[in-house]
Amino acid sequence: MSDTNDNHKQKNNVPAPEDNIVQTHHTLTIAGKPLNYTATTGTIILKEESEKDDKAEGEKAKASIFFIAYTKDNVPDTSNRPVTFAFNGGPGSSSVWLHLGLLGPKRVHMDDTNILPPPYHLVENEYSLLDVTDLIFIDPVSTGFSRAVPGEKPKEFHGFTKDIESVGDFIRLYTTRYQRWNSPKFLAGESYGTTRSAGLSGYLQSRHGMYLNGIILISSILNFQTARFTNGNDLPYILFLPTYTATAWYHQQLDADLQADLHAALAEVEQFALGDYASALLQGSALPVAEQEAIAAKLARYTGLTTDYILKTNLRIEIFRFTKELLREKGLTVGRLDTRFTGIDKDNAGEKFEYDPSYAAIQGVYTAVLNDYMRRDLNFESDIPYEILSGLYEKWSYNTFENEFVDVAETLRQAMSSNPHLKVLVANGYYDLATPYLATRYTFSHLGLATSLQQNYEMTYYEAGHMMYVHLPAMAQLKEDMARFVKTAVSNLE
Repeated sequence: MSDTNDNHKQKNNVPAPEDNIVQTHHTLTIAGKPLNYTATTGTIILKEESEKDDKAEGEKAKASIFFIAYTKDNVPDTSNRPVTFAFNGGPGSSSVWLHLGLLGPKRVHMDDTNILPPPYHLVENEYSLLDVTDLIFIDPVSTGFSRAVPGEKPKEFHGFTKDIESVGDFIRLYTTRYQRWNSPKFLAGESYGTTRSAGLSGYLQSRHGMYLNGIILISSILNFQTARFTNGNDLPYILFLPTYTATAWYHQQLDADLQADLHAALAEVEQFALGDYASALLQGSALPVAEQEAIAAKLARYTGLTTDYILKTNLRIEIFRFTKELLREKGLTVGRLDTRFTGIDKDNAGEKFEYDPSYAAIQGVYTAVLNDYMRRDLNFESDIPYEILSGLYEKWSYNTFENEFVDVAETLRQAMSSNPHLKVLVANGYYDLATPYLATRYTFSHLGLATSLQQNYEMTYYEAGHMMYVHLPAMAQLKEDMARFVKTAVSNLE
């Protein structure tokens, strides 16, 4: 049987995958004003042009991409209405965290660091960004309900380059189908989603000619050298130190003078980290014994650990040693994503914690409400599991960066240089040990941006962790900062 371009058939008479879209209509109240919006939920088949041969030519289905779009109703001219494409990271995470934690019209009800018992529920999100921009939440392949189509290998999408291409191609396709090419366009990424965002800033410009107005980077990591505790790389020990201090401050483990004011303590430790501490680590074993002891004493002061323990680490405090050691005497561990959270291990003698208590506190809540919300409110049904956060990060391909650290900061610099109207907002949590704020600041101070472009990015800080929006005061401030950013990044926005 010959090949065919029929949209409903593939080889061997197997039905071709099709789009599956449903729409529902809702109302949200923000700042006392009702906002009517449409939720468009479902899957779009991502295709690529097949090579011409003697048998056939046309488009070949590659993946089914799941998305949820929230668009404001009764907008006569979408050129004045921004659209924001949002996703989380992992790699291997769905977009549920930004969707139901921060940006969407519904949010998870949580009690900050207190773990709530089931059943869980959603509440109206008065901090949603829907009042200033339409929102498109994207689940990359093998996350959420997104899958490679039958006959395609999922692992081909599980890498730095293909991930950016597939997400970027979906953004182009959505923009075309829903007539948003002339709308102001933004990306919002969290964690590895910021890595993806920087990559997309270059890919969308170079491949599709799509220029962005702005990028929101939440808990950013662009240069992996700043966060990889590998032999010979001293940078993370320096850049993680202020977050160790913030953590010790939160758990009341510092001397009284440092406990008086968090920001004053952080200013002091930042100066030490980038000064005497960095200089000491650069000297390696050539550092005199007296100076080793002096540096260890300072580190003990700034971390809440003992001088003896720090000397045994060779002045280098690895992240998981810290999360286990800080509250060891209390029989507690601290979180990685959010160090305000504490956990309990089987014993206190281990080298690292058994689990991240900050992730354990939110995993069950978000999973339950997402699955209920999808069917009950959005009328989308699927019997395949919604992949909240898979283990793809363990086998993710970074072959583009073989024998070097992953670094997309240069891609972002090039995008900002060739598109001088591109603005970037970088949101940081003080209690985030996954993407520490000083590591992010270091990356941006080393972008190499021209002086004329230095004002095109700004950094904001919150007294919470990686997902700073689980702390309501931080969430309220972040909403205010994002709304201002979107409005100022679009000069003609009312």
